[in-house]
Amino acid sequence: MTPTQLRAYSAVVRLGSVKLAAAHLEVSEAAVSLHIGQLRKELGDQLFTRTSSGLAFTPGGLRLASRAAELLGLQDITVLEVSAAGRGRRLLRVGASSLFAEHAAPGLIELFAGRAADLDVELSVRSPATFAALLQTRTIDIAIGPAPSLPDATVSGRPVMNYRIVLVAGPEHPLAGTRPSAGQLREQTWLLGPSAAADGGAIRTLLRRLAVPDERQQIFQSHAAALEEAKRGRGVAAALSFTVAPEVRQGRLVQFSGPWTAVDQVWHAYTLSERGAPAAAAELARFAATPRALQAMIRGAGVHVGRFRPSVHVTLWS
Repeated sequence: MTPTQLRAYSAVVRLGSVKLAAAHLEVSEAAVSLHIGQLRKELGDQLFTRTSSGLAFTPGGLRLASRAAELLGLQDITVLEVSAAGRGRRLLRVGASSLFAEHAAPGLIELFAGRAADLDVELSVRSPATFAALLQTRTIDIAIGPAPSLPDATVSGRPVMNYRIVLVAGPEHPLAGTRPSAGQLREQTWLLGPSAAADGGAIRTLLRRLAVPDERQQIFQSHAAALEEAKRGRGVAAALSFTVAPEVRQGRLVQFSGPWTAVDQVWHAYTLSERGAPAAAAELARFAATPRALQAMIRGAGVHVGRFRPSVHVTLWS
């Protein structure tokens, strides 16, 4: 098997057709079919057949799909690691939920990376639902965020930080200073960051608990942008308690009270359970739960990426 063959097969699995795979890889359909045929011959398995409803994969074809993604991920990280090693550096790839990435990751990564002069950190925003798959395919080395709804035995997690989501609004908001009911909150315009679109986490839990209609939700490119709108009295925002506490004290925001206005959850750090995970990933998982790291996550909210030393690369994924 060659990487080119595996890449072609992986594209067919992901996109559901040879035609779409060829367009994605920018090659001819004949080239993709040739690679699939070579894999079938070498492995002695049909891998998949075409049906009226799409492609039907054999048990062997499904197993190859999983292995192909893992092998290609290993190839990509090997290229990066060899390049980094040639420059005398190590690379740690961190995947994080959008809420953690925006507010807690900057301080944590700055402090952790500063302990090792040869370490580069790549931070990407990922959905908690994809944590296990990204770790298994070696796309990332460690994931930090809320617990996925479906646990995976191949991944081990450890608690990092308790956090609370609270509801706030501008001082001129009609509900400011009141103890709103669930019905009153449900009728408000909700100003939300990208975590509201994720599959899990405290903000999604709060929205489901209150049964907030989709048409009442406005999702911004960042949680900070949503808070700025809330300060102008344009709606209710869900925010991390430690990020809004200073502005609540200064009167620029009003925090609601009541049984419907807060939810507590825990961020976890996830790594592969099996041996072979990068040592830096295991070390970060341990370090993230220390008192020093917790203080850095709280104090470091909003630190600009350009301040990180050694270098940190931030990638946004939808």
